[in-house]
Amino acid sequence: MSAADPIGVFDSGVGGLSVLHEIRRALPGEDLLYVADSAHAPYGDKSQQFIEARSIAITEFLVSRNAKAIVVACNTATGAAITTLRSRFSMPIIAMEPAVKPAVANTRSGVIGVLATSRTLASDNFVKLFARYGTDVEILGQACPGLVEQVEAGDLSGDKTRLLLEQYVIPLLEQKADTIVLGCTHYPFLAPLIQNIAGPGVAVIDSAAAVARQLRRRLEVAGLLADAAKAGGESFWTSGSLGKAQSLVSELWQAEVAVCALPSLRKRLAMTESDSVVGAGHALDIFGNN
Repeated sequence: MSAADPIGVFDSGVGGLSVLHEIRRALPGEDLLYVADSAHAPYGDKSQQFIEARSIAITEFLVSRNAKAIVVACNTATGAAITTLRSRFSMPIIAMEPAVKPAVANTRSGVIGVLATSRTLASDNFVKLFARYGTDVEILGQACPGLVEQVEAGDLSGDKTRLLLEQYVIPLLEQKADTIVLGCTHYPFLAPLIQNIAGPGVAVIDSAAAVARQLRRRLEVAGLLADAAKAGGESFWTSGSLGKAQSLVSELWQAEVAVCALPSLRKRLAMTESDSVVGAGHALDIFGNN
C-alpha cells in the first residue's frame, strides 16, 4: 500500500454516497472507489450470513483495485460484518456508527429518535451504544422499512416517501424527541423532507462527517495520506441496473459520472466453499450480482 493508492467505499446501494461526499470534502486529494451493491439492497432484510459474505466479496474486489483503506458506508453491513472484515484484512477499515453520542449532547428534551433499519437497531453495535449513552436520556429506535427502496428508486420527496416518513417521524415527535439520528446512510438524502416534517425545532443529524474525519486520522497515522496538491478522482460500480445507476448516482453525486458494472463475484466461490460465513450450497446465490 502507498499514499497514492485509492480509498474503497461500499454500501448496499447508493446511500453511501452521502458518506462519500463528506470524504471528498475532508480529503480532496484522494482517489475514491465506490461500490453500490444495489442488486441486493436493502441489506436490512438480509441474513447476517448474506451480508457478511457479500461484504467480504466486495472488499476483496476493492483490494484487487489496490484500495489502501476501506470505508463500510453502511450501518447494517457494519453491524453484521465489521468484526469479520477487520480480522481478514490488514488495511484501515472504517465503520459507521449512528450519531447517538452527539445527539445526547444536543438534546434538550432528553428524548432522541433513531431512524434505522431493523437489523441495525438489533445489532450488537447499537445495543452497546444504547447501553453506553441511554442512561440519562431516552433513546427511541424506529425501524423504517421501505425508505431505502425509495432512495434507490430516486424518490426523495414524493408522496409515498413523505407518507412513510410521517409514519416513522411523527410518533417520535409525539414522544417529545427533539433530536433525530439518521442511522442509515441512505437517509441523509431524505434529510430535507425529514426536517420539513419534524419542524425547525428538531435537530436532524448523521455521522458521515465524523466518519470522514476518522478516515483522515487513520490515514495520517499510517502515513497513507495522498498529496493534497492534486485533485482526487472518483470511480463508481454497481451490481444493479447500469442505466438506472448512471442517472441516480449522477443526481446524488451532483455531477455527471460514469458508472461501471460490478464484475461478477462468482469468482469468489472457491473462497466461500471452505468459509464458515456461508455454506457452499448458497454461494452462487450470494455472490451473483443479479
